Amino acid sequence: MIAAVILSAGESSRMGSPKALLPVDGKSFIEGIIATLRRCRVGKILVVLGHHAAEIGPEIRDLPVTVVINRDYRRGQLSSLIAAIKSLTVETAGESVEGLLLHLVDHPFLSPAVVNAMIEGFYQTGKLIVVPTYRGKRGHPVLFSRDLFEELLEAPLDQGAKSVVHAHRDDTLEIPTEEEGVVVDIDTPEDYRSRLRS
Repeated sequence: MIAAVILSAGESSRMGSPKALLPVDGKSFIEGIIATLRRCRVGKILVVLGHHAAEIGPEIRDLPVTVVINRDYRRGQLSSLIAAIKSLTVETAGESVEGLLLHLVDHPFLSPAVVNAMIEGFYQTGKLIVVPTYRGKRGHPVLFSRDLFEELLEAPLDQGAKSVVHAHRDDTLEIPTEEEGVVVDIDTPEDYRSRLRS
């Protein structure tokens, strides 16, 4: 089974409001990402909340996801990933989790075709990491094999998961795509307005 993790614990300080709740195509970012993941080959969806948990939590209460609260969210994205891995270990006791698909809530344009191609590539090649690329640039989500969970748990918080990705350059599969959404990161009101106009 592949478990998907959506990181949505940050302060959204540059946006000025929770990015997870911004509307796009009739749904909030987080609702749209969850809806997309439900159309993919993932067996479980976890959402990690932190700073805006009181606002975001009620919006996804009735959706088929497991909510994980990261009280250490100020320590960065890796702290949220660690919280998810620890929760996943408890939640899936007895189930076989082969990998974790990591996605960020500020990348709202997620494609089921890309996710499914990543998962297929993961199983076909046995690579430890799978990333999509758009015109040579790596994007999100990122798929990690369970063989890397311990490394992720022990990675330096100031370097994040990138330190694990860099350590396994030769065991990373890139999936080229023409879906620009893999590299679209909405961080500021300007990003948001620009993307809605396009």
